[in-house]
Amino acid sequence: MAQAEAPYPVQSSVDYPDRELNRVTTGFRIFMIIPIVIVLALVSGGSGPPPGAYDGDGPGPGTWVAFGGGGTLFLAPLLMIVFRQKYPRWWFDWNLNLVRFENRVFSYLLLLRDEYPSTDEEQAVSVDFPYPDAQNDINRWLPLVKWLLAIPHYIVLIFLALAALVVVIIAWFAILFTGRYPQGLFDFVVGVMRWGNRVQGYAFVLITDRYPPFRLDP
Repeated sequence: MAQAEAPYPVQSSVDYPDRELNRVTTGFRIFMIIPIVIVLALVSGGSGPPPGAYDGDGPGPGTWVAFGGGGTLFLAPLLMIVFRQKYPRWWFDWNLNLVRFENRVFSYLLLLRDEYPSTDEEQAVSVDFPYPDAQNDINRWLPLVKWLLAIPHYIVLIFLALAALVVVIIAWFAILFTGRYPQGLFDFVVGVMRWGNRVQGYAFVLITDRYPPFRLDP
């Protein structure tokens, strides 16, 4: 019997709201989210992605990276891995908590949850990945080209993001009329977010050398 494949190191999920969602906040979600988006932008530092990076314009966590302060720390861990084979723990903790915060904001924006995003509490949105052993588990040279190797994923994510945008619009009407997010549409949008998280963890957060799978499922 073939051995089951080990779960990918980057794990993320959103609890399905098996209840009636708030139709008022759903209807005005594009305005309701403005304050927390401003907070996220301030925390992220307004930095931009490296050439060819998927920039998170579609439905899914962004892969903005920071060359200075704020944002997902990318260049600093890359240089530490290449030259010292170290990944400072507090840099890892910053990246993990920022990705979690991004996911809470995107889950609210995409109507997956109607609780207002917390800046520190996990709520019903879960993202986790292990602290890497930079000496034993990460090839010191591979981080230099991971963002390039992930280009096929960027292309797929562009089309998935467009499809998810259409799905969210359909879900918006469904929630306004029925109070429910159709389960199949919910699972698809969560799957697109999950895919984006795996690519971000591989190419920019640099926590694994294992290439992300091409799938929406966990």
